[in-house]
Amino acid sequence: MKITIVGTAYPYRGGLSAFNERLAYEYLQQGDEVEIYTFTLQYPSFLFPGKTQYSDEPAPEGLTIHRRVNSINPFNWLSVGREIAKKRPDILITKYWLPFMAPCLGTIERRVRRNRHTRIISILDNIIPHEHRIGDRMFSRYFVRSTDGFVAMSRSVLDDLNLFDTRKPRRFCPHPLYDHYGTLVDKNEARQTLQLDPDGRYVLFFGFIRGYKGLDLLLDAMADPRMKEMDIRLIVAGEFYGDPKPYMEQIERLQIADRTVLCTDFIPDSKVNNYFRACDIVAQPYKSATQSGVTQIAFHFEKPMLVTNVGGLAEIVPDGKIGYVVEPDARQIADALVRYYSENREGEFTEAVKEEKKKYSWNNMTTAIGEL
Repeated sequence: MKITIVGTAYPYRGGLSAFNERLAYEYLQQGDEVEIYTFTLQYPSFLFPGKTQYSDEPAPEGLTIHRRVNSINPFNWLSVGREIAKKRPDILITKYWLPFMAPCLGTIERRVRRNRHTRIISILDNIIPHEHRIGDRMFSRYFVRSTDGFVAMSRSVLDDLNLFDTRKPRRFCPHPLYDHYGTLVDKNEARQTLQLDPDGRYVLFFGFIRGYKGLDLLLDAMADPRMKEMDIRLIVAGEFYGDPKPYMEQIERLQIADRTVLCTDFIPDSKVNNYFRACDIVAQPYKSATQSGVTQIAFHFEKPMLVTNVGGLAEIVPDGKIGYVVEPDARQIADALVRYYSENREGEFTEAVKEEKKKYSWNNMTTAIGEL
């Protein structure tokens, strides 16, 4: 088949790029023809909360990536839509994560579907965003009307889709593994690289730091006297997407600076493996969620997880089998971590993760798209 993906890709960085590029590789492996249309401008700088939108890693090998799309220029949307329509791909895939992108992606889709050949499928990260803004629902409705079918990566997003459409075909397919972040290096080697105590107990919080991800809850949990007594330490690895001052003040107020390792620059792909392999367990203390790419990185690196019972996180982390599911509450987070170390569950959970990860192949995703 001829496949066109419209969305974030190199030279942009982060999980959206990683997803689209990995999906493209899967289609290539299956013998399909695939190209990606990415942005010349993704976000205006005043809307982007991080330090830079761009990767300093090498370009992905073997992928055809066109930089054509300007997210705020309607004339560009029309011209890109016409260009793709003339190529007559069998499937156009868009990744939808933010209503801000709805006018751009929805207009491109409308143009492409005029060729009366291309089927348009959207993979939904969210349909209702974590951080609400005026106009979100209007924009999402515009996008949904231009799309032929949907793949949702959590059942909560599938339910949210019903607010906008109940008739178009849809599939639930969990987020596949992020399996391109390097090898499963030895834990001691990873700790040596990061200059960590080889015998320490380390919990990892990974990814962009935003309010809904609950780092403040995890910091409160770290102040629990039992956590201090057991010398449980926290690695925070990811860039602040907001003001870091409240977190820094919280760390000082709770007197946990000596047990908190802050690595708050963007973590490039080539270094991700060290952080995951160095830790004992990955914590996602989110206050709201749909699904998370961090979970799928943890699966790849065969790490037990602690997640909160929000969105679709509990769907893919069986409680007591590969980790813990708790409410977004500091006391419950601390209870689970203390239980994990006191009961020495790492080996048992790790073996279960190795088996559970087999469910999350990229072939499942391309199959769901093909069925739609």
